[in-house]
Amino acid sequence: MKSLTQEETMDGIIIERDATPPLADVIQHNDEQPRYTKKETLLTMLGVLLVMLLASLDQTIVSTAMPHIISDLQGFDRYTWVTTAYMLTSTVMVPIYGKLSDLYGRKSIFLIGVSIFLFGSALSGAAQSMNQLIAFRALQGLGAAALLPIAIAVVGDLFTPRERGKWQGVTTAIFGLSSILGPAVGGWITENTTWRWVFYVNLPIGMVALFVLIFLMPTLHQKVQQAKIDYIGAFLLVLGTVPLLLGFTWAGGDLAWTSAPIIGLFTLSIVAFIAFFGYEIRLAHRGEQPIIDPRLFKNSIFSISILVTMIINMGMFGSIFFLPLFAQGVLGVSATNSGLLLSPMMIALMISSIISGQLISRFGKYKWVAIVGLLITIVGMYFLYRLNVNSANIDLSIAMVIVGLGLGFGMSTYTIAVQNALPDKIGEATSALTFFRSIGGTVALAAMGSLMSSAYVPGFHSALPASLKQVLPAKLLNVFDNPNILLSADMQKQIQQQFRHFGPQGASIYNQLIEAVKIGLTQGIHNVFILSLVLMVVALVAAFFLKELPLRGSVAVKDKAQNLEGISHEVESVSPVMLH
Repeated sequence: MKSLTQEETMDGIIIERDATPPLADVIQHNDEQPRYTKKETLLTMLGVLLVMLLASLDQTIVSTAMPHIISDLQGFDRYTWVTTAYMLTSTVMVPIYGKLSDLYGRKSIFLIGVSIFLFGSALSGAAQSMNQLIAFRALQGLGAAALLPIAIAVVGDLFTPRERGKWQGVTTAIFGLSSILGPAVGGWITENTTWRWVFYVNLPIGMVALFVLIFLMPTLHQKVQQAKIDYIGAFLLVLGTVPLLLGFTWAGGDLAWTSAPIIGLFTLSIVAFIAFFGYEIRLAHRGEQPIIDPRLFKNSIFSISILVTMIINMGMFGSIFFLPLFAQGVLGVSATNSGLLLSPMMIALMISSIISGQLISRFGKYKWVAIVGLLITIVGMYFLYRLNVNSANIDLSIAMVIVGLGLGFGMSTYTIAVQNALPDKIGEATSALTFFRSIGGTVALAAMGSLMSSAYVPGFHSALPASLKQVLPAKLLNVFDNPNILLSADMQKQIQQQFRHFGPQGASIYNQLIEAVKIGLTQGIHNVFILSLVLMVVALVAAFFLKELPLRGSVAVKDKAQNLEGISHEVESVSPVMLH
Protein backbone atom coordinates (compact mmCIF):
# COMPACT_ATOMS: atom_id res chain seq x y z
CA MET A 1 0.00 0.00 0.00
CA LYS A 2 1.27 3.46 -0.83
CA SER A 3 2.04 5.91 1.98
CA LEU A 4 0.21 9.19 1.39
CA THR A 5 1.03 12.64 2.71
CA GLN A 6 -0.86 15.92 2.47
CA GLU A 7 0.70 18.95 0.83
CA GLU A 8 -0.57 22.44 0.17
CA THR A 9 0.06 23.91 -3.27
CA MET A 10 0.69 27.58 -3.98
CA ASP A 11 -2.98 27.90 -4.89
CA GLY A 12 -3.95 26.77 -1.39
CA ILE A 13 -5.28 23.37 -2.50
CA ILE A 14 -4.62 20.41 -0.24
CA ILE A 15 -3.56 17.40 -2.29
CA GLU A 16 -2.40 13.93 -1.42
CA ARG A 17 0.90 12.66 -2.75
CA ASP A 18 2.74 9.41 -2.60
CA ALA A 19 5.03 9.80 0.41
CA THR A 20 7.66 7.61 -1.28
CA PRO A 21 10.27 10.09 -2.52
CA PRO A 22 10.80 10.31 -6.30
CA LEU A 23 14.16 9.35 -7.70
CA ALA A 24 15.26 12.98 -8.14
CA ASP A 25 14.64 13.66 -4.46
CA VAL A 26 16.51 10.54 -3.44
CA ILE A 27 19.50 11.51 -5.52
CA GLN A 28 19.45 15.04 -4.04
CA HIS A 29 19.11 13.65 -0.53
CA ASN A 30 21.98 11.23 -1.01
CA ASP A 31 24.17 13.92 -2.53
CA GLU A 32 26.26 14.93 0.46
CA GLN A 33 27.94 17.78 -1.39
CA PRO A 34 26.37 21.11 -0.28
CA ARG A 35 25.50 23.66 -2.93
CA TYR A 36 27.95 26.15 -1.39
CA THR A 37 31.17 25.64 0.56
CA LYS A 38 31.27 26.40 4.26
CA LYS A 39 33.63 29.28 3.56
CA GLU A 40 31.26 30.79 0.98
CA THR A 41 28.31 30.44 3.32
CA LEU A 42 29.98 31.96 6.38
CA LEU A 43 31.59 34.85 4.50
CA THR A 44 28.32 35.61 2.71
CA MET A 45 26.48 35.66 6.03
CA LEU A 46 29.16 37.98 7.41
CA GLY A 47 28.39 40.43 4.61
CA VAL A 48 24.64 39.96 5.04
CA LEU A 49 24.77 40.61 8.79
CA LEU A 50 26.93 43.70 8.25
CA VAL A 51 24.36 45.03 5.78
CA MET A 52 21.48 44.32 8.15
CA LEU A 53 23.31 46.03 11.02
CA LEU A 54 24.02 48.97 8.73
CA ALA A 55 20.38 49.39 7.72
CA SER A 56 18.93 48.95 11.21
CA LEU A 57 21.52 51.21 12.88
CA ASP A 58 20.87 54.01 10.42
CA GLN A 59 17.41 54.80 11.74
CA THR A 60 18.31 54.94 15.44
CA ILE A 61 21.51 56.92 14.87
CA VAL A 62 19.83 59.52 12.65
CA SER A 63 16.91 60.06 15.02
CA THR A 64 19.40 60.83 17.81
CA ALA A 65 21.14 63.48 15.73
CA MET A 66 17.98 65.22 14.48
CA PRO A 67 18.04 68.11 17.02
CA HIS A 68 21.58 69.01 15.91
CA ILE A 69 20.63 68.68 12.24
CA ILE A 70 17.62 70.96 12.67
CA SER A 71 19.72 73.54 14.48
CA ASP A 72 22.46 73.53 11.85
CA LEU A 73 20.30 73.51 8.71
CA GLN A 74 17.50 75.70 10.12
CA GLY A 75 14.76 73.32 9.07
CA PHE A 76 12.44 72.80 12.03
CA ASP A 77 9.38 73.21 9.79
CA ARG A 78 10.52 70.27 7.62
CA TYR A 79 12.23 67.99 10.14
CA THR A 80 9.59 65.24 9.86
CA TRP A 81 10.30 64.97 6.15
CA VAL A 82 13.81 63.70 6.84
CA THR A 83 12.22 60.52 8.17
CA THR A 84 9.11 60.56 5.98
CA ALA A 85 11.08 60.73 2.70
CA TYR A 86 13.22 57.78 3.77
CA MET A 87 10.16 55.82 4.91
CA LEU A 88 8.24 56.41 1.68
CA THR A 89 10.97 55.24 -0.69
CA SER A 90 12.20 52.37 1.48
CA THR A 91 8.67 50.97 1.94
CA VAL A 92 7.37 51.29 -1.59
CA MET A 93 10.43 49.71 -3.20
CA VAL A 94 10.55 46.59 -0.99
CA PRO A 95 8.25 44.35 -3.11
CA ILE A 96 9.80 45.65 -6.32
CA TYR A 97 13.31 44.68 -5.23
CA GLY A 98 12.05 41.33 -3.98
CA LYS A 99 10.57 40.48 -7.36
CA LEU A 100 13.64 41.70 -9.22
CA SER A 101 15.84 39.45 -7.06
CA ASP A 102 13.72 36.46 -8.07
CA LEU A 103 14.04 37.45 -11.73
CA TYR A 104 17.67 38.54 -11.95
CA GLY A 105 19.33 36.94 -8.94
CA ARG A 106 19.91 38.06 -5.34
CA LYS A 107 23.52 39.13 -5.68
CA SER A 108 23.13 41.76 -8.39
CA ILE A 109 20.05 43.39 -6.81
CA PHE A 110 21.63 43.23 -3.35
CA LEU A 111 24.77 44.99 -4.59
CA ILE A 112 22.72 47.65 -6.35
CA GLY A 113 20.77 48.32 -3.15
CA VAL A 114 23.91 48.57 -0.99
CA SER A 115 25.59 50.89 -3.52
CA ILE A 116 22.58 53.24 -3.69
CA PHE A 117 22.35 53.25 0.11
CA LEU A 118 26.01 54.18 0.51
CA PHE A 119 25.79 56.84 -2.21
CA GLY A 120 22.74 58.34 -0.48
CA SER A 121 24.58 58.24 2.87
CA ALA A 122 27.54 60.15 1.45
CA LEU A 123 25.26 62.79 -0.10
CA SER A 124 23.20 63.11 3.11
CA GLY A 125 26.35 63.76 5.10
CA ALA A 126 27.36 66.50 2.66
CA ALA A 127 23.89 68.15 2.52
CA GLN A 128 24.00 71.95 2.79
CA SER A 129 20.28 72.57 3.25
CA MET A 130 17.24 70.84 4.67
CA ASN A 131 15.76 70.30 1.21
CA GLN A 132 18.95 68.63 0.03
CA LEU A 133 18.97 66.37 3.07
CA ILE A 134 15.36 65.34 2.46
CA ALA A 135 16.13 64.50 -1.18
CA PHE A 136 19.27 62.54 -0.31
CA ARG A 137 17.45 60.65 2.45
CA ALA A 138 14.85 59.63 -0.14
CA LEU A 139 17.69 58.34 -2.32
CA GLN A 140 19.15 56.51 0.66
CA GLY A 141 15.75 54.90 1.26
CA LEU A 142 15.69 53.63 -2.33
CA GLY A 143 18.77 51.59 -1.53
CA ALA A 144 17.69 50.59 1.97
CA ALA A 145 14.58 48.94 0.54
CA ALA A 146 16.78 46.21 -0.94
CA LEU A 147 18.86 45.55 2.16
CA LEU A 148 16.65 43.87 4.74
CA PRO A 149 14.24 41.77 2.63
CA ILE A 150 16.94 40.48 0.28
CA ALA A 151 19.25 39.78 3.22
CA ILE A 152 16.52 37.60 4.71
CA ALA A 153 15.92 35.98 1.31
CA VAL A 154 19.64 35.17 1.06
CA VAL A 155 19.29 33.19 4.30
CA GLY A 156 16.53 31.24 2.55
CA ASP A 157 18.81 30.53 -0.40
CA LEU A 158 21.83 29.44 1.61
CA PHE A 159 20.20 27.19 4.18
CA THR A 160 17.59 24.46 4.30
CA PRO A 161 14.24 25.39 5.87
CA ARG A 162 15.20 23.52 9.02
CA GLU A 163 18.56 25.32 9.30
CA ARG A 164 17.07 28.75 8.69
CA GLY A 165 15.72 29.03 12.22
CA LYS A 166 19.21 29.44 13.67
CA TRP A 167 20.16 32.20 11.26
CA GLN A 168 16.79 33.96 11.22
CA GLY A 169 17.08 34.18 15.00
CA VAL A 170 20.49 35.80 14.64
CA THR A 171 19.23 38.28 12.03
CA THR A 172 16.35 39.26 14.32
CA ALA A 173 18.83 39.79 17.16
CA ILE A 174 20.62 42.31 14.93
CA PHE A 175 17.62 44.63 15.19
CA GLY A 176 17.71 44.44 18.98
CA LEU A 177 21.44 45.12 18.98
CA SER A 178 21.05 48.15 16.73
CA SER A 179 18.36 49.65 18.95
CA ILE A 180 20.79 49.48 21.87
CA LEU A 181 23.92 50.62 20.02
CA GLY A 182 22.24 53.21 17.81
CA PRO A 183 21.31 55.83 20.42
CA ALA A 184 24.67 55.50 22.18
CA VAL A 185 26.67 55.72 18.94
CA GLY A 186 24.53 58.55 17.59
CA GLY A 187 24.84 60.52 20.82
CA TRP A 188 28.61 60.07 20.95
CA ILE A 189 29.04 61.08 17.29
CA THR A 190 26.96 64.25 17.56
CA GLU A 191 28.60 65.34 20.81
CA ASN A 192 32.23 64.63 19.84
CA THR A 193 32.33 65.24 16.07
CA THR A 194 29.53 66.51 13.85
CA TRP A 195 26.09 65.22 12.89
CA ARG A 196 27.40 64.57 9.37
CA TRP A 197 29.26 61.52 10.66
CA VAL A 198 25.98 59.79 11.50
CA PHE A 199 25.78 59.33 7.71
CA TYR A 200 29.50 59.02 6.94
CA VAL A 201 29.87 56.18 9.47
CA ASN A 202 27.87 54.01 7.04
CA LEU A 203 30.63 54.23 4.44
CA PRO A 204 33.47 52.18 6.02
CA ILE A 205 31.06 49.50 7.30
CA GLY A 206 29.25 49.44 3.97
CA MET A 207 32.46 49.21 1.95
CA VAL A 208 33.59 46.17 3.94
CA ALA A 209 30.20 44.53 3.38
CA LEU A 210 30.29 45.46 -0.31
CA PHE A 211 33.78 43.96 -0.71
CA VAL A 212 32.71 40.70 0.93
CA LEU A 213 29.55 40.44 -1.16
CA ILE A 214 31.26 41.26 -4.49
CA PHE A 215 34.18 38.88 -4.22
CA LEU A 216 33.00 36.15 -1.85
CA MET A 217 29.23 35.87 -2.21
CA PRO A 218 28.15 33.08 -4.60
CA THR A 219 25.55 33.72 -7.28
CA LEU A 220 22.21 32.94 -5.70
CA HIS A 221 18.96 32.09 -7.44
CA GLN A 222 19.74 31.97 -11.16
CA LYS A 223 17.64 34.38 -13.13
CA VAL A 224 14.64 33.07 -15.07
CA GLN A 225 14.51 33.03 -18.82
CA GLN A 226 12.73 35.86 -20.66
CA ALA A 227 12.32 38.00 -17.55
CA LYS A 228 10.05 41.00 -18.03
CA ILE A 229 9.79 43.87 -15.57
CA ASP A 230 6.27 44.87 -14.54
CA TYR A 231 6.60 48.64 -15.01
CA ILE A 232 2.86 49.36 -14.89
CA GLY A 233 2.48 47.31 -11.71
CA ALA A 234 5.41 49.15 -10.14
CA PHE A 235 3.85 52.53 -10.99
CA LEU A 236 0.46 51.53 -9.56
CA LEU A 237 2.11 50.18 -6.41
CA VAL A 238 3.92 53.47 -5.87
CA LEU A 239 0.72 55.41 -6.60
CA GLY A 240 -1.14 53.38 -3.97
CA THR A 241 1.51 53.24 -1.25
CA VAL A 242 2.77 56.84 -1.15
CA PRO A 243 -0.64 58.52 -0.59
CA LEU A 244 -1.51 55.86 2.00
CA LEU A 245 1.65 56.47 4.02
CA LEU A 246 1.35 60.26 3.70
CA GLY A 247 -2.28 60.14 4.77
CA PHE A 248 -1.54 58.19 7.94
CA THR A 249 1.53 60.32 8.64
CA TRP A 250 -0.28 63.66 8.42
CA ALA A 251 -3.74 62.67 9.75
CA GLY A 252 -4.41 63.69 13.32
CA GLY A 253 -1.39 66.00 13.34
CA ASP A 254 -0.97 68.62 10.66
CA LEU A 255 -4.36 67.77 9.16
CA ALA A 256 -7.62 66.45 10.56
CA TRP A 257 -8.70 62.91 9.68
CA THR A 258 -11.80 64.26 7.94
CA SER A 259 -10.01 67.04 6.03
CA ALA A 260 -10.24 67.11 2.25
CA PRO A 261 -6.50 66.43 1.64
CA ILE A 262 -6.51 63.33 3.88
CA ILE A 263 -9.70 61.94 2.36
CA GLY A 264 -8.27 62.65 -1.09
CA LEU A 265 -5.03 60.80 -0.31
CA PHE A 266 -6.87 57.76 1.03
CA THR A 267 -9.25 57.73 -1.95
CA LEU A 268 -6.35 57.89 -4.41
CA SER A 269 -4.61 55.08 -2.52
CA ILE A 270 -7.67 52.81 -2.59
CA VAL A 271 -8.26 53.36 -6.31
CA ALA A 272 -4.59 52.76 -7.12
CA PHE A 273 -4.44 49.54 -5.06
CA ILE A 274 -7.61 48.22 -6.72
CA ALA A 275 -6.07 48.95 -10.12
CA PHE A 276 -2.77 47.38 -9.00
CA PHE A 277 -4.24 44.07 -7.89
CA GLY A 278 -6.55 43.96 -10.90
CA TYR A 279 -3.59 44.42 -13.22
CA GLU A 280 -1.48 41.88 -11.32
CA ILE A 281 -4.28 39.30 -11.64
CA ARG A 282 -4.32 39.85 -15.40
CA LEU A 283 -0.55 39.38 -15.62
CA ALA A 284 -0.72 36.19 -13.55
CA HIS A 285 -3.42 34.74 -15.82
CA ARG A 286 -1.26 35.52 -18.87
CA GLY A 287 1.68 33.68 -17.30
CA GLU A 288 3.80 36.83 -16.90
CA GLN A 289 5.71 38.09 -13.85
CA PRO A 290 3.63 40.36 -11.55
CA ILE A 291 5.43 42.17 -8.72
CA ILE A 292 3.13 40.62 -6.11
CA ASP A 293 1.46 37.54 -7.51
CA PRO A 294 -2.15 37.57 -6.22
CA ARG A 295 -2.10 33.77 -6.26
CA LEU A 296 0.29 33.89 -3.30
CA PHE A 297 -2.65 34.82 -1.10
CA LYS A 298 -4.34 31.53 -1.96
CA ASN A 299 -1.63 29.83 0.04
CA SER A 300 -2.99 29.82 3.60
CA ILE A 301 0.49 29.88 5.18
CA PHE A 302 1.37 33.04 3.26
CA SER A 303 -1.93 34.83 3.87
CA ILE A 304 -2.10 33.96 7.59
CA SER A 305 1.55 34.98 8.04
CA ILE A 306 0.86 38.34 6.36
CA LEU A 307 -2.16 38.90 8.59
CA VAL A 308 -0.43 37.91 11.84
CA THR A 309 2.78 39.88 11.19
CA MET A 310 0.79 43.01 10.30
CA ILE A 311 -1.21 42.75 13.52
CA ILE A 312 1.88 42.02 15.63
CA ASN A 313 3.70 45.00 14.14
CA MET A 314 0.71 47.21 14.89
CA GLY A 315 0.63 46.08 18.51
CA MET A 316 4.40 46.26 18.83
CA PHE A 317 4.47 49.92 17.75
CA GLY A 318 2.01 50.68 20.52
CA SER A 319 4.45 49.45 23.12
CA ILE A 320 7.81 50.48 21.67
CA PHE A 321 6.95 54.00 20.49
CA PHE A 322 5.10 55.17 23.61
CA LEU A 323 7.22 53.49 26.28
CA PRO A 324 9.94 56.20 26.36
CA LEU A 325 7.21 58.84 26.62
CA PHE A 326 5.69 57.04 29.60
CA ALA A 327 9.03 56.36 31.26
CA GLN A 328 10.32 59.91 31.07
CA GLY A 329 7.02 61.76 31.26
CA VAL A 330 5.18 59.81 33.95
CA LEU A 331 7.85 57.93 35.90
CA GLY A 332 10.44 60.70 35.60
CA VAL A 333 13.17 58.41 34.29
CA SER A 334 16.19 60.47 33.25
CA ALA A 335 17.90 59.37 30.06
CA THR A 336 20.31 61.15 27.75
CA ASN A 337 18.57 59.39 24.90
CA SER A 338 15.10 57.92 25.17
CA GLY A 339 16.08 54.94 23.02
CA LEU A 340 18.24 53.60 25.86
CA LEU A 341 15.08 53.10 27.90
CA LEU A 342 14.16 50.19 25.61
CA SER A 343 17.36 48.28 26.36
CA PRO A 344 15.71 45.71 28.68
CA MET A 345 13.13 44.89 26.02
CA MET A 346 15.69 44.67 23.22
CA ILE A 347 18.12 42.50 25.18
CA ALA A 348 15.26 40.12 25.97
CA LEU A 349 14.25 40.16 22.30
CA MET A 350 17.80 39.30 21.19
CA ILE A 351 18.07 36.38 23.62
CA SER A 352 14.65 34.90 22.85
CA SER A 353 15.04 35.27 19.06
CA ILE A 354 18.27 33.26 19.12
CA ILE A 355 16.79 30.59 21.42
CA SER A 356 13.60 30.28 19.36
CA GLY A 357 15.64 29.93 16.18
CA GLN A 358 17.61 27.07 17.73
CA LEU A 359 14.38 25.38 18.84
CA ILE A 360 12.83 25.64 15.38
CA SER A 361 15.92 24.14 13.78
CA ARG A 362 16.07 21.32 16.32
CA PHE A 363 12.43 20.24 16.23
CA GLY A 364 11.54 21.28 12.67
CA LYS A 365 8.27 22.88 13.84
CA TYR A 366 7.31 26.54 13.90
CA LYS A 367 3.61 26.85 14.81
CA TRP A 368 4.09 26.16 18.52
CA VAL A 369 6.88 28.77 18.62
CA ALA A 370 4.56 31.36 17.08
CA ILE A 371 1.79 30.60 19.58
CA VAL A 372 4.09 30.55 22.63
CA GLY A 373 5.65 33.85 21.51
CA LEU A 374 2.24 35.52 21.28
CA LEU A 375 1.13 34.14 24.65
CA ILE A 376 4.24 35.62 26.30
CA THR A 377 3.69 38.92 24.48
CA ILE A 378 0.08 39.07 25.69
CA VAL A 379 1.26 38.60 29.28
CA GLY A 380 3.77 41.44 28.78
CA MET A 381 1.09 43.68 27.26
CA TYR A 382 -1.13 43.00 30.27
CA PHE A 383 1.67 44.18 32.56
CA LEU A 384 1.98 47.34 30.44
CA TYR A 385 -1.78 47.84 30.71
CA ARG A 386 -1.49 47.79 34.52
CA LEU A 387 1.08 50.61 34.64
CA ASN A 388 -0.11 53.87 36.24
CA VAL A 389 1.24 57.09 37.77
CA ASN A 390 2.18 55.20 40.94
CA SER A 391 4.17 52.47 39.15
CA ALA A 392 7.87 52.04 39.90
CA ASN A 393 10.70 51.72 37.40
CA ILE A 394 10.95 48.00 38.15
CA ASP A 395 7.32 47.53 37.07
CA LEU A 396 8.12 49.06 33.69
CA SER A 397 11.30 46.99 33.31
CA ILE A 398 9.50 43.71 34.06
CA ALA A 399 6.77 44.49 31.54
CA MET A 400 9.33 45.43 28.85
CA VAL A 401 11.37 42.26 29.40
CA ILE A 402 8.28 40.04 29.06
CA VAL A 403 7.15 41.83 25.90
CA GLY A 404 10.67 41.54 24.45
CA LEU A 405 10.82 37.83 25.18
CA GLY A 406 7.51 37.27 23.43
CA LEU A 407 8.31 39.38 20.37
CA GLY A 408 11.72 37.76 19.90
CA PHE A 409 10.28 34.28 20.31
CA GLY A 410 8.02 34.67 17.31
CA MET A 411 9.57 37.48 15.24
CA SER A 412 11.29 35.42 12.56
CA THR A 413 8.90 32.46 12.71
CA TYR A 414 6.61 33.69 9.96
CA THR A 415 9.47 34.35 7.57
CA ILE A 416 10.62 30.75 8.04
CA ALA A 417 7.09 29.46 7.48
CA VAL A 418 6.57 31.50 4.30
CA GLN A 419 9.95 30.59 2.79
CA ASN A 420 9.29 26.93 3.54
CA ALA A 421 5.85 27.06 1.89
CA LEU A 422 7.01 28.98 -1.21
CA PRO A 423 10.56 27.80 -1.98
CA ASP A 424 10.43 29.02 -5.60
CA LYS A 425 9.30 32.53 -4.67
CA ILE A 426 11.47 33.31 -1.65
CA GLY A 427 12.38 36.85 -2.72
CA GLU A 428 8.86 37.86 -3.69
CA ALA A 429 7.23 36.29 -0.62
CA THR A 430 9.81 37.62 1.87
CA SER A 431 9.61 41.17 0.51
CA ALA A 432 5.80 41.05 0.53
CA LEU A 433 5.94 40.05 4.20
CA THR A 434 8.27 42.99 4.93
CA PHE A 435 6.11 45.38 2.89
CA PHE A 436 2.83 44.60 4.63
CA ARG A 437 4.57 44.60 8.02
CA SER A 438 5.79 48.15 7.34
CA ILE A 439 2.34 49.26 6.23
CA GLY A 440 0.86 47.83 9.43
CA GLY A 441 3.37 49.69 11.58
CA THR A 442 2.72 53.01 9.85
CA VAL A 443 -1.05 52.65 10.15
CA ALA A 444 -0.79 51.70 13.84
CA LEU A 445 1.54 54.56 14.69
CA ALA A 446 -0.88 57.13 13.25
CA ALA A 447 -3.96 55.51 14.78
CA MET A 448 -2.41 55.09 18.23
CA GLY A 449 -0.98 58.59 18.18
CA SER A 450 -4.46 59.98 17.56
CA LEU A 451 -5.91 57.69 20.23
CA MET A 452 -3.36 58.89 22.78
CA SER A 453 -3.89 62.57 21.95
CA SER A 454 -7.68 62.32 22.03
CA ALA A 455 -7.56 60.75 25.52
CA TYR A 456 -4.80 62.96 26.91
CA VAL A 457 -6.44 66.40 26.56
CA PRO A 458 -9.70 65.56 28.41
CA GLY A 459 -7.72 63.53 30.95
CA PHE A 460 -5.45 66.49 31.65
CA HIS A 461 -8.29 68.98 32.05
CA SER A 462 -10.33 66.66 34.26
CA ALA A 463 -7.30 66.17 36.54
CA LEU A 464 -6.89 69.93 37.07
CA PRO A 465 -8.22 71.25 40.39
CA ALA A 466 -11.24 73.51 39.92
CA SER A 467 -9.46 76.34 41.72
CA LEU A 468 -6.66 76.36 39.12
CA LYS A 469 -9.10 76.44 36.22
CA GLN A 470 -10.60 79.62 37.64
CA VAL A 471 -7.26 81.33 38.27
CA LEU A 472 -5.19 80.39 35.23
CA PRO A 473 -5.94 81.88 31.79
CA ALA A 474 -6.93 79.48 29.00
CA LYS A 475 -3.93 80.57 26.92
CA LEU A 476 -1.56 79.35 29.61
CA LEU A 477 -3.41 76.09 30.08
CA ASN A 478 -3.27 75.40 26.35
CA VAL A 479 0.52 75.23 26.59
CA PHE A 480 0.08 72.00 28.57
CA ASP A 481 -2.13 70.40 25.92
CA ASN A 482 1.07 68.89 24.50
CA PRO A 483 2.49 66.20 26.84
CA ASN A 484 5.92 66.48 25.18
CA ILE A 485 6.62 69.23 27.69
CA LEU A 486 7.57 66.42 30.07
CA LEU A 487 10.41 65.36 27.79
CA SER A 488 12.13 68.75 27.53
CA ALA A 489 13.90 70.17 30.58
CA ASP A 490 14.54 73.44 28.70
CA MET A 491 10.85 73.85 27.90
CA GLN A 492 9.91 73.20 31.53
CA LYS A 493 12.36 75.89 32.72
CA GLN A 494 10.92 78.41 30.25
CA ILE A 495 7.36 77.71 31.40
CA GLN A 496 8.35 77.87 35.06
CA GLN A 497 9.49 81.45 34.45
CA GLN A 498 5.90 82.39 33.60
CA PHE A 499 4.70 81.33 37.06
CA ARG A 500 6.98 83.69 38.98
CA HIS A 501 4.38 86.45 38.94
CA PHE A 502 2.12 84.18 41.03
CA GLY A 503 4.56 84.71 43.90
CA PRO A 504 5.33 81.99 46.44
CA GLN A 505 2.45 79.89 45.13
CA GLY A 506 3.87 79.79 41.61
CA ALA A 507 5.94 76.67 42.17
CA SER A 508 2.98 74.86 43.76
CA ILE A 509 0.68 75.78 40.86
CA TYR A 510 3.26 74.61 38.33
CA ASN A 511 3.70 71.27 40.12
CA GLN A 512 -0.06 70.70 40.17
CA LEU A 513 -0.17 71.35 36.43
CA ILE A 514 2.66 68.91 35.80
CA GLU A 515 0.87 66.28 37.91
CA ALA A 516 -2.28 66.78 35.82
CA VAL A 517 -0.18 66.36 32.66
CA LYS A 518 1.14 63.04 34.00
CA ILE A 519 -2.38 61.82 34.80
CA GLY A 520 -3.66 62.79 31.35
CA LEU A 521 -0.65 61.21 29.66
CA THR A 522 -1.14 58.01 31.65
CA GLN A 523 -4.76 57.80 30.52
CA GLY A 524 -3.79 58.38 26.88
CA ILE A 525 -1.02 55.78 26.89
CA HIS A 526 -3.25 53.43 28.90
CA ASN A 527 -5.70 53.39 25.95
CA VAL A 528 -2.81 52.65 23.58
CA PHE A 529 -1.73 49.68 25.71
CA ILE A 530 -5.31 48.37 25.74
CA LEU A 531 -5.43 48.51 21.95
CA SER A 532 -2.03 46.79 21.70
CA LEU A 533 -3.24 44.04 24.04
CA VAL A 534 -6.39 43.51 21.97
CA LEU A 535 -4.33 43.36 18.76
CA MET A 536 -2.04 40.69 20.23
CA VAL A 537 -5.06 38.60 21.26
CA VAL A 538 -6.41 38.86 17.70
CA ALA A 539 -2.98 37.83 16.36
CA LEU A 540 -2.98 34.81 18.69
CA VAL A 541 -6.39 33.69 17.39
CA ALA A 542 -5.18 34.09 13.80
CA ALA A 543 -1.96 32.15 14.56
CA PHE A 544 -3.99 29.03 15.42
CA PHE A 545 -5.02 28.94 11.73
CA LEU A 546 -1.37 28.86 10.61
CA LYS A 547 -0.80 25.55 8.83
CA GLU A 548 2.12 23.46 10.08
CA LEU A 549 4.14 22.37 7.06
CA PRO A 550 7.14 20.31 8.23
CA LEU A 551 10.43 22.07 7.57
CA ARG A 552 12.43 20.35 4.87
CA GLY A 553 15.93 19.17 5.60
CA SER A 554 17.15 20.06 2.10
CA VAL A 555 16.99 23.10 -0.14
CA ALA A 556 14.61 22.80 -3.05
CA VAL A 557 16.70 23.04 -6.18
CA LYS A 558 14.30 23.31 -9.08
CA ASP A 559 16.93 23.12 -11.74
CA LYS A 560 18.41 19.91 -10.37
CA ALA A 561 15.01 18.31 -10.21
CA GLN A 562 14.34 19.23 -13.83
CA ASN A 563 17.72 17.92 -14.97
CA LEU A 564 17.05 14.60 -13.29
CA GLU A 565 13.50 14.32 -14.56
CA GLY A 566 14.56 12.31 -17.60
CA ILE A 567 16.47 9.82 -15.46
CA SER A 568 13.48 9.50 -13.17
CA HIS A 569 11.19 8.59 -16.07
CA GLU A 570 13.59 5.96 -17.37
CA VAL A 571 13.73 4.05 -14.10
CA GLU A 572 10.31 4.89 -12.64
CA SER A 573 9.41 1.21 -12.68
CA VAL A 574 12.22 0.41 -10.22
CA SER A 575 11.01 -0.31 -6.68
CA PRO A 576 11.85 2.53 -4.26
CA VAL A 577 13.21 -0.06 -1.82
CA MET A 578 15.92 -0.97 -4.34
CA LEU A 579 17.23 2.61 -4.33
CA HIS A 580 18.45 2.45 -0.71
